[in-house]
Amino acid sequence: MIARPLRHPLLAERGIEHGFGVRGTLPPANFRRVNQVHGARIATERECAGPTPPAADGVVSASPGIAVAVFTADCVPILLATSCGTTVAAVHAGWRGLAAGVVGAGVAAVRGLASNPSPLVAAIGPHIGACCYEVDAPVVDALRGRFAHALPGAVRPTRPGHVAIDLASLAREALVGAGLAPDAVGVLPDACTRCDPERFHSYRRDGLAAGRLVHFIAARSQQA
Repeated sequence: MIARPLRHPLLAERGIEHGFGVRGTLPPANFRRVNQVHGARIATERECAGPTPPAADGVVSASPGIAVAVFTADCVPILLATSCGTTVAAVHAGWRGLAAGVVGAGVAAVRGLASNPSPLVAAIGPHIGACCYEVDAPVVDALRGRFAHALPGAVRPTRPGHVAIDLASLAREALVGAGLAPDAVGVLPDACTRCDPERFHSYRRDGLAAGRLVHFIAARSQQA
């Protein structure tokens, strides 16, 4: 059964076409994607037009009617847009991408492609929540270089050498640190991928059998 994607008010109220996938959500008919590698590179929509998607972890576009998309199964999907909606990006942010600076790269890509200066808005979609995401010391150490001040509020000790971590908190910190207003960053509530098998795929829960959720956004035309 085809399922409708989830939407966030920060983008919907601006008339920006977008969706956070659930089980059964299909990508738009005309969309661009990348070969996700858990890094910090953001490709342009034009780079993704060929038969082989480039290695990157986000796609930026100012082409109306062509959606850009990322796929996740626990990592954090972020949909970015200028407030007028004419430049957008979809970003895939796992812990490696967060540590590498993929969020800031996504923000810079949108600003660099936008024809006019404009405040940005961002929505954070379904991902594994702090309720379910336990990591070990090497992961925390990798994140510490970029999130030293935010980490204490984003982690909770679980067992020796391990903590539960709130990836959305770190993604939000990165977005605000890149210049977005705090009230221009939204997080979908009650959307832990591991907790909710009826709606979401989860690699942490299902391993190699896990499917992928598609998350997409499309730029508006200048006249819209």
